[in-house]
Amino acid sequence: MAALIDKLEHAPARLICGRHGNRPDALLEILHEAQAADGWLNDDALRTIADALNISRAETHGVVSFYHDYKREAPAKHAIKLCRAEACQAVGSEALAAHAEKKWDTPTGGKSADGEIGLEAVYCLGNCALGPSVMIDGELFGRMTPERLDALIEQRIEKTERE
Repeated sequence: MAALIDKLEHAPARLICGRHGNRPDALLEILHEAQAADGWLNDDALRTIADALNISRAETHGVVSFYHDYKREAPAKHAIKLCRAEACQAVGSEALAAHAEKKWDTPTGGKSADGEIGLEAVYCLGNCALGPSVMIDGELFGRMTPERLDALIEQRIEKTERE
């Protein structure tokens, strides 16, 4: 019975591996797809992937820890990417980042205690002419001010609560 439950619990990772023929050389693609399914790579998914590809868990962990785009903890409900490139710095991105860190009591690179807000520094969102730029839940915004950032985040939190 435990084996059946284990297979059911890890079915998404197992299916992803199967689509790639359980090939170890497809590890990066498999990890990307598994992360896309849940937003992060938990221990159960990594164990399932290692077992399906017949590679060590240490090898899987090594790959995940080497590449910074793989996430090992559950993401915040709302992801804020703050551009810290030179063009955005010249028009106030550092002050915007300081405001965001204080407002949601979280450092850049972390998430708020309630898991609502995650702050991430990025170095160019390709919106240099309209800096400072931020990306909120995948949507790009330019000419950002602290007040506008607060309003946009509050709208998203309220929308999530209504759903």
